[in-house]
Amino acid sequence: MSTKRYMISGGGTGGHIYPAIAIAEELRERYPNAEFLFVGAKDKMEMVKVPEAGFKIEGLWISGIQRKLTLSNLMFPFKLMSSMLKARSLVKKFRPDVVIGTGGFASGPLLKMASILKIPTLIQEQNAYAGITNKWLAKDANAICVAYEGMEKFFPKEKLVLTGNPIRRDLLEVRSKRDSGLKHFQLDPNKKTLLIVGGSLGSQRINELIAEKISFFKDQNLQVIWQCGKLYYDRYASLELESIKVLKFISKMDLAYAQADIIISRAGAGAVSELSLVGKPVIFIPSPNVAEDHQTKNAKSIEDKEAAIMLKESDLDEKFEPVFSDLMNDIELQKKLSNNILTLAKPMATKAIVDEVERIEKIMR
Repeated sequence: MSTKRYMISGGGTGGHIYPAIAIAEELRERYPNAEFLFVGAKDKMEMVKVPEAGFKIEGLWISGIQRKLTLSNLMFPFKLMSSMLKARSLVKKFRPDVVIGTGGFASGPLLKMASILKIPTLIQEQNAYAGITNKWLAKDANAICVAYEGMEKFFPKEKLVLTGNPIRRDLLEVRSKRDSGLKHFQLDPNKKTLLIVGGSLGSQRINELIAEKISFFKDQNLQVIWQCGKLYYDRYASLELESIKVLKFISKMDLAYAQADIIISRAGAGAVSELSLVGKPVIFIPSPNVAEDHQTKNAKSIEDKEAAIMLKESDLDEKFEPVFSDLMNDIELQKKLSNNILTLAKPMATKAIVDEVERIEKIMR
């Protein structure tokens, strides 16, 4: 039997990278001898995170279009042409059975070239509002795996498969890892733990909030795991205390989730999917600076199911302390939020996506 070969692209942020890795890990579980090649954007975080997960990656000279006139925008046509040519070369050399894209700029040239070369492609869209790259690729894709209903407003209805978002395998057993989390982060087992995650690159507004509230958290007798992001680490590293762990990035996210009693998070699709599986009380602070304000829509849909609390950035100064104190002091509310968010989890999403990869591979033989 010939060796399976898969090319995968997704990057720019963790919201694209980790679904791509999750799909690759499930494929590797089914086909231990399979070969994989990731394709990312040079200088983006996938060039580090994918090799850390044990996969090879090639970089393209590609970036997005800025909203204002910049040198980068003027260079975009040249970057796109360069990336298309390199993607074509990589596809012809690697000869994949299927090419998979999870969003991000690098997936555009790769999947477009794969389609031109008659290789089956699958795209996975994490959000309720489809990204530019995936909308561009949809016409030629063989299948489109989505996490939300109603995506036919962006994509051909006959290609849609409702699967949910891929989840990293290490998050499936979070509840058994609390002791490991205590040891890894050097935390006090007698204190409650607050976890703050502002997305893979960090959130300026959430970081400003946490910096302002350190005394408030100490008064609550809390210890804090604060992932501030690499862009902000130098600004906030000096605030680290024995009870306040300030981190650029959390590599052992499963252990952070395992140890957390309460979580403050952005409301990107990947975060929502992971936190539904983790089942801890969550306060979502959606970013208002995203397409169609989709994070607010994500968070509101969960709040409406009494499965999380949403606080808008504009309400933080007035409402954060009373809302947080109420949650800390109300054990029944914590239980209700935990139980309700668990009902929204789709732990089999990655398997369903890989089932679809196998289906289009068979059809296209």
